Amino acid sequence: MQGHLLAGAVVISALLVQPAAAAAVPKDFVAAADKLVASAWPADGPGAAVIVTEKGKVVYARGRGLADIHAKRPITPDTVFRIGSIAKQFSAAALLQLVADGKVSLDDPLSKFLPDYPQPGASATVRQLLNHSSGIASYTSIPGWMVEANTDKAYTTAQMIDLFKALPPPSKPGEAWTYNNSGYVLVGAIIEKVTGKPWHQAVAERLAAPLKLSTLRNGVGEEPVLGMAKGYTIKEGGGFELAPKIHMSVPHAAGGLIGTVRDLATWARALHHGRVLTPQMYEAMITPAKLKDGSEHPYGFGLQLEELRGMKTRGHGGGIFGFATASIYIPEKDVFVAVFSNVVPSITPPDIVASKLGALAAGDPFLEFDKQPVDAKALEPFFGVYRIAGDGGERTFFAQDGKLFTRRDGPPMEVFGAGSNRFFYENDLAWFELKQGPSGAVMEMHQPTGKQAEIATRTGPVPAAPTAVEVPREILSRFVGTYLVGGPTAIVTLAEQGLSVKLGGQPTFRLIARSQTEFEVEGVGAKVTFNSEGGAPAKSMTINQNGRVIEALRVKE
Repeated sequence: MQGHLLAGAVVISALLVQPAAAAAVPKDFVAAADKLVASAWPADGPGAAVIVTEKGKVVYARGRGLADIHAKRPITPDTVFRIGSIAKQFSAAALLQLVADGKVSLDDPLSKFLPDYPQPGASATVRQLLNHSSGIASYTSIPGWMVEANTDKAYTTAQMIDLFKALPPPSKPGEAWTYNNSGYVLVGAIIEKVTGKPWHQAVAERLAAPLKLSTLRNGVGEEPVLGMAKGYTIKEGGGFELAPKIHMSVPHAAGGLIGTVRDLATWARALHHGRVLTPQMYEAMITPAKLKDGSEHPYGFGLQLEELRGMKTRGHGGGIFGFATASIYIPEKDVFVAVFSNVVPSITPPDIVASKLGALAAGDPFLEFDKQPVDAKALEPFFGVYRIAGDGGERTFFAQDGKLFTRRDGPPMEVFGAGSNRFFYENDLAWFELKQGPSGAVMEMHQPTGKQAEIATRTGPVPAAPTAVEVPREILSRFVGTYLVGGPTAIVTLAEQGLSVKLGGQPTFRLIARSQTEFEVEGVGAKVTFNSEGGAPAKSMTINQNGRVIEALRVKE
């Protein structure tokens, strides 16, 4: 077949290799799901559409909140949303059909389709574009670019590529995994080069039309979309306002589609049951990205390959001005969940709700916790550094300004007591329990991915902060600038109190000097060394965190 859904004989063979689905969802699933969704979003503000299917049958579909606050139009399962990066799997599938047709090879270099693209990105393969290992800089991480003044206008594919093709590459093709929207703009460009049609037209003809996905389409259009939700953001001080505008040519093949949770459920059923791709292409889509050093990253082609309560999952989320989305497919249970929300930052993250619904449908729900008073004095024997069994990492548990925190790789995360020495995080499914073992305090961390607790043993008290070194402002000024850290950027600024750094969408952290070139990221546990010679501005900085070393190149202003 050329570019359409596969013939019935292929469908049957694909279905035969599917694992047998488990028993039906629990009897109390609908009531429990209603309670979960009602607690996640208010009825009188932006909210979400939710769907859960088992063996392709809809077992739960709800809307919560308002698609249009001013008009008081409610959200339903038929409300249309911008789906964000969930669109990547559609772009990937369209390109994989072209591979199956013999028109593209996964090992073709980008230069075969875009001869003028500069090196080293030109040597990135189609496979590396699809699995985020191309090393090409992501345009959504360009400092200050993702603002309405830039996003509220139309761009051609060539204009989008011009935004990032001259940026310094964070890595060489195949050397590192970094989530990358530029890679999927290039996926769209390859589809256009091969088919002679806009990428979204190829998606519509090859995928949406044959599957009768009536609402799935490119988000760019002159006519109003019937049943479309408005996207909102939370105002400072409370309340909601319309999100900044973004023309859907900006997310392009990385996120430029709209649709409903119903159509996404129909799509998931077809994709994961052999009606979209050949078995060989589907297997390629769900194969983890493999890097040149032999390591793997749990991402296929437009699909994140993760686990939920010990069960393997395939899914993706999305975020775009005013909209946040999540989707999970659990092959072992043949259960699919999608959650589309129309407010960013999210009142409740859609991926949290999707994970809870997936676990609930699978008959293995997460524990629910309520905040309980905590006796900080009684916890003092538990404060300290914990060595994690297996991976050798460390986690610190401490109190600061009357609050409790843990810290591992990134900034401190506030934790709340749930009673019985159990602690949990807001908007996070992880929780832990503290116990006294034969050799001292033990932290049993329960992650949402697995069923077995991660064991960490206390090795000592929280270390005292080392004394800061005075560094002349003339020297500090050499380090100010923007640095490429893989996909995101780190912006180093100088104020009265000294240097600070902001990485991507994370908060701003102070840099505490340990020498004239070495600094500690306050409250994070990372170290930064600026590489400067002869009094010139720094060319790069080296980030060292938990044994991982990252070289970040400074961008010329």
